[in-house]
Amino acid sequence: MLADNPMMRAFIEAIHSTPTQAVLYIAGGASHAIGWLTSIPGASNTVLEAVVPYSRMSMIQLLGKIPAQFADLQTAEEMALVAYNRALKICKPGCPVLGVGFTGSLATNRPKQGDHRFHLCTRTSNRIWLSTVTLSKGLRTREEEEILSSQCLLKAIGDASKAPVGFASELNTLDVSTETEKLFSEDEELEQLLHGKICFKVYPFISGGLPLSAERKIILPGSFNPLHEGHLRLMEVTSSLLGNGYPCFELSAVNADKPPLTISQIKERVKQFEKAGKTIIISNQPYFYKKAELFPGSAFVIGADTVIRLINPKYYDGSYNRMIEVLLQCKSTGCTFIVGGRNVDGVFKVLEDIDIPDVLKDMFIPIPADKFRMDISSTDIRRSLGMIYL
Repeated sequence: MLADNPMMRAFIEAIHSTPTQAVLYIAGGASHAIGWLTSIPGASNTVLEAVVPYSRMSMIQLLGKIPAQFADLQTAEEMALVAYNRALKICKPGCPVLGVGFTGSLATNRPKQGDHRFHLCTRTSNRIWLSTVTLSKGLRTREEEEILSSQCLLKAIGDASKAPVGFASELNTLDVSTETEKLFSEDEELEQLLHGKICFKVYPFISGGLPLSAERKIILPGSFNPLHEGHLRLMEVTSSLLGNGYPCFELSAVNADKPPLTISQIKERVKQFEKAGKTIIISNQPYFYKKAELFPGSAFVIGADTVIRLINPKYYDGSYNRMIEVLLQCKSTGCTFIVGGRNVDGVFKVLEDIDIPDVLKDMFIPIPADKFRMDISSTDIRRSLGMIYL
């Protein structure tokens, strides 16, 4: 079909020209869309993953529950949300992401009592778009309904990714199409994060443009209350040591020992990074084994004091074996820990001072003390300024 349709080819090329990267979950139709997208050069710019959860059990495992109906608009929306969170985790650093959900009930090889219909949802950081299309029954073959639903899916992807070329599907006046759209404010996005609906939000304030060649994130977690020169210098040194990487600071809105941050607190801390021209990620995971799942393949920048806590069985219900098991799970995600020296109980310690279990040693990479040493902390700054601890 693409060979005979230069407009469709141009439209897909336009989708691939955008920075948006997508995860697609498709069931019950639109099967050609995956093939069309991947047959045009540049597909790796757009398609992160495409999965067809066609069987009942596949859909249940994808959603983590039994849907009320397998082919309805709510299911398409839930598929798109799962796809969006998946795209956040595996996208190229700095790229906008898109989650796509499609579920349909099209013509089959037996008479069908219900409507021939399909449901579409696209999800970006601040937008959900939903559509239900009821096709004129008996007008088209299954293959023709597949082609039409695939066109509609591609059009939705193009619209969500702001492709510079438009495309019109072949719906006719006998088909019924309904669309709804919801835009989220920043506060609504952060509410979704705090309630665990989305896994993180990225503020790409990085100065000088996005390092599009970077294949992994270099992540410096912290409370950043306040952000100070030590944080910035540590990231600068780490980025220089590692070379190709996308530098990000990461703030967990959820703390293991304290109440979650409020939206106003999050926004205040984010302002510091906007002023500094640095990318900040807001997540909802305080634990490193969960951070490793959120940011697979990343390099986490931490201090020696954090390493001591990481390998302390006390934090794993007192079990050494459990500690090894959890950190091996982190290792399996491809994550590493880049370790800077830190004052611990009044003594400056570096990675070499810590007894790392042999099976975990290759996860930890030292920052030489002659490359970076800064003893100041956010706590010290707050004390010197008489700030209230938050």
